[in-house]
Amino acid sequence: MSGAVQPTATRPNAPKSKRIILELGSGNDLHGGDYTKAAIRAVQDAIHHSSLSIIRSLGLDSRRMLVKVTIGVQRPDKVDAEAVRATLPHGQVSVLVVKGGLDVPDDTSGDIAVIASAAVAVRLDLPQPRG
Repeated sequence: MSGAVQPTATRPNAPKSKRIILELGSGNDLHGGDYTKAAIRAVQDAIHHSSLSIIRSLGLDSRRMLVKVTIGVQRPDKVDAEAVRATLPHGQVSVLVVKGGLDVPDDTSGDIAVIASAAVAVRLDLPQPRG
């Protein structure tokens, strides 16, 4: 096909998405069993361990970052993924919620402590080295 753009993988020296940052965090909701609150706290814990100075130093546009968030909780259906996504300040964000984390019941009160884990991976399209 004349004039068609080749997929990135087949163009010579084309940018290819590479993971440049991986941060991990944990968060909890000690009373009330709010899985979304625990997930947001886990994401905030993860991103507050990181600085995007490499993005600024290289003059890259942070809006072009691909940010993949994976949340682990015992009840994935109870997490509002859109609320989690909205807490990320930069990039094109996707959120995947999977079974993981930990629920700690309090037999006396019937309450539950929810512990969530988060992995926040940042990818950027970087040019391939010339060889």
